[in-house]
Amino acid sequence: MSLFVIVLLVATVLCSLVTGFVFTYAVVVMPGLSRLEDKEFIRAFQATDQVIQNNQPVFISVWVGSILSVVFTMVTGLVGSIGSAGWVAVIIGVVYLLGVQGITISVHLPLNNQMQRFRVNEMDMESIHEQRREFEARWTYFNKIRAAISCVVTMSLMVLLGVI
Repeated sequence: MSLFVIVLLVATVLCSLVTGFVFTYAVVVMPGLSRLEDKEFIRAFQATDQVIQNNQPVFISVWVGSILSVVFTMVTGLVGSIGSAGWVAVIIGVVYLLGVQGITISVHLPLNNQMQRFRVNEMDMESIHEQRREFEARWTYFNKIRAAISCVVTMSLMVLLGVI
């Protein structure tokens, strides 16, 4: 088995796990949280996000590992004389890095950090409702996009694995 196939396999597994995470948030977690009252919603989101913010080791290993393995797959695909499969890996990698990680960095991390700073016990009900409304709409919208892109990337990686 070539180095390219090995790193492609690792990238596929790790990207699949990331896909499962963002997909679960899109179809289970956020719809479930949406049924809560405003204060409960904010506290529940803060609690789940705090696990991630505290660098939960398995989560961080998978998330960062997906980035590193995709980049390594792109590099090995380009320098390993793989031919068109290498270029396909680069295209898939760019889509993943921009469409999943880029959205995470530019949209979700700032929103999550903003939510972590929100002190629900110190705010009136109107402020709490407005915070939740703005946060939830933007976070959910972009997570659905991120989940769709992530699913396409994972399927593409699986197809590429089957072709080489």
